[in-house]
Amino acid sequence: MKRLEENLKYTFKDVSLLKNALSHSSYANEKHLKDGSNERLEFLGDAVLSVIVADYLYNNFKNKPEGELTKLRASLVCEKSLCGFARILEIGDFLLLGNGEDSNGGRERNSILADAFEAVLAAMYLDGGMEVARNHVLRFIEDELSHTEDEVFHDYKTTLQEVIQRNKEERLTYVLSSESGPDHDKSFTVEVLLNSNVIGSGTGKTKKRAEQMAAKDALALMGIEP
Repeated sequence: MKRLEENLKYTFKDVSLLKNALSHSSYANEKHLKDGSNERLEFLGDAVLSVIVADYLYNNFKNKPEGELTKLRASLVCEKSLCGFARILEIGDFLLLGNGEDSNGGRERNSILADAFEAVLAAMYLDGGMEVARNHVLRFIEDELSHTEDEVFHDYKTTLQEVIQRNKEERLTYVLSSESGPDHDKSFTVEVLLNSNVIGSGTGKTKKRAEQMAAKDALALMGIEP
């Protein structure tokens, strides 16, 4: 638990809250836990997360209309994002799972990790208040926003494809050139080739993201504003 608190950058006054946040329903049922599973905390964490992200977007993207803010918030609090945050924190190592769930790979299941992230957030909120919860969430959200806003509103691959398609003989190919980092925090570099010539390169936390950045690089080299 101490290592998890170090990852969270927060020390609990009531560590039982953290234990409850890590208790999956399979474990709670198996052990007949008095406090039950982390599902109630997950419910609260979902609401706390939504308020923090909505407040941040409202105050930092003053020129964006409601529809765009909604898209941006959805991309930041989706399962894919939350399980990624949970992996960075190594929450999976500390989950309390029933024997069956554990042996079936529950520690790596995206839905379980995303739910646990929200439950741990709720535990921090109850233990330390909204400011503690806000600081914790913004650690991830501000970094995620550095590329998520671009990803939500721009599809550079489609734009590049439309440019290249003007000449029917030209062909685009995306090639993974390298990857680095641990499994929970990998970084991918992709090159985009026009026929056999490299015309752009990009790096991202996913291959899809790296491809988008490679396409953006290619468009910039062509002098095209996407």
